[in-house]
Parts: sequence; structure tokens; C-alpha cells
Amino acid sequence: MATEPHAIEKPQVRRAFEGAAAAYDRHALLQQEVGERLLERVAEIRRTPAWVLDIGMGTGRCTEALARRFRAARVAGIDLAPAMARMARGRRRLRLYPAPRYVVGDMETLPVASATVDLLFSNLSFQWATDLHGLLAELYRVARPGTPLIFSSFGPDTLGELRSAWASVDPGVHVNRFLDMHDVGDAMMQAGFTDVVTDVDRLVEHHPDVLSIMRGLKAIGAHNVAARRRRGLTGRRLLEGVGAAYEGYRGEEGLPVTYEVVYGLGWVAEPTPVMVPVSQLSPRRPQP
Repeated sequence: MATEPHAIEKPQVRRAFEGAAAAYDRHALLQQEVGERLLERVAEIRRTPAWVLDIGMGTGRCTEALARRFRAARVAGIDLAPAMARMARGRRRLRLYPAPRYVVGDMETLPVASATVDLLFSNLSFQWATDLHGLLAELYRVARPGTPLIFSSFGPDTLGELRSAWASVDPGVHVNRFLDMHDVGDAMMQAGFTDVVTDVDRLVEHHPDVLSIMRGLKAIGAHNVAARRRRGLTGRRLLEGVGAAYEGYRGEEGLPVTYEVVYGLGWVAEPTPVMVPVSQLSPRRPQP
């Protein structure tokens, strides 16, 4: 059976983030920026949740921020990589709020009871799902009616320069492929979420050369985990070809790396009242 172009290998994702956990916060500056922007959007939701779940928490920066904001809430973060959970547990300094729980688990099979969560939050983790529809169905399962899902993910233009440079020297899959905003929105509605809103932002980093770009991606666990990626070591000649092709994008600040960031918001549907025709109502019996 042919592998889907967006398909990834989950064991490889886990290994990538295990290896990146210790240095993640030093390198994941763009992820932190997106997280701050996503938290600002949470502030616009007029809601006091009792239980908040951070899906794909990484080192727990956003989980901690959510616990500070919702001090009376039960806050938990979940991540596939045990090393990320250890980093999250070790980062706390001040105890001004109840400690969040940091759980090791798969966001596509959450260890959470149905209809219990009041706020679903995820910063840049949906792109690592093997089945987006299954993930959204799982999130819908654990949420109470009226719960918002607010998230960020990467869109298909992410790492476009690097993908194009690789394509000029080799036809294999060398860069992870990401889903379009409209596909994500459609999948949310199919899962049952209502009032779905998605929008896109573009952020650009700059690096001195292509090797620093690749090292930076590896340092945050974001290197190639596509199921259809080329196996084995990459030859020096190919890398030189990629570097030469990437030079065509060079500007005054260096080599650009574009990230297309998709933001999404949707709500778990409230139960619809059942309207019973008056003719079907039982007549009142007269009181004796």
C-alpha cells in the first residue's frame, strides 16, 4: 500500500523529541513566540475552566502559563516523549499556584475520561499526529459540551525554501509535509466542532547557512520524520547541492526559513434541546 504524503512515523517522532528535550528551550524560540501568541488568544475566551489540558506540552512552558492564568483549575500537560515530561517537571521555580500535572502519553489515545476537560490547548503539536481525524475525534471525546479547542500548527508553506532546495537535487521526501488550513478546518467540523475559525500567520527566521538551518531543526526535534523519507546517511555532494540551491533565497539578513503558522478555534457542540410537539404531551390529570 502506498504511504500517504503527510504520513509520519510515531516512534521516530518520540525519538526525535527525546533527543531534543535537554536543549529544546534554548533553540525553540519560534515555538515559544507562537505559544505566547496562542496564549493571548486564550485570554480572549471568556471562560473559567475547571480542567485544562495542554496537548503536546513539550517542556511545559505553556502548561505553566495556563496554570498561572487559571489558578483554580486542574491543569495537565501531556507529551509523547518522557524526556519532555521530565524537563517540564524540573522547570518550575515558584509555587504561586497549584502544580500542573505532566503526563507521558499519546495525544491520539489520551488517558483521560470522556467529557471531563473544559479547555483544550495545543501549541504546534497537531502536525505530529499520524491521523488528524482520529486526533480530533479523541479530543472531542474527552471534552465537555461547550469546551473550546484552541491550537496552532504548521501549514504547507512551512520550510518551503528548504523543501525547494532539496527538490532541486533529489526527488525523495526530505522535509516534513504539513496540512492546509482549510483541510484542518474541515476535519474539525467533521469531528463535530462548531463555530470553527482558522487563520494563518507567517514567521521568518534567518540563518547564516543551510547547515545551521538543519542543525536548528534537529535541535528542536523537528527534523524529517516522514514515512516516505530517504533512509540512511545523506551524502556530502547532495548537501552541497542543497546549500547551493538555497543560496538563491539569500537576503541581507541571511538565508530565510519560513514558517506558515495555522491557528484554529472550535467548540464542542452543546446538546440540542429536544422539542416535543404539544400534541404528544400527556394531559394533566385533574387533582382529586
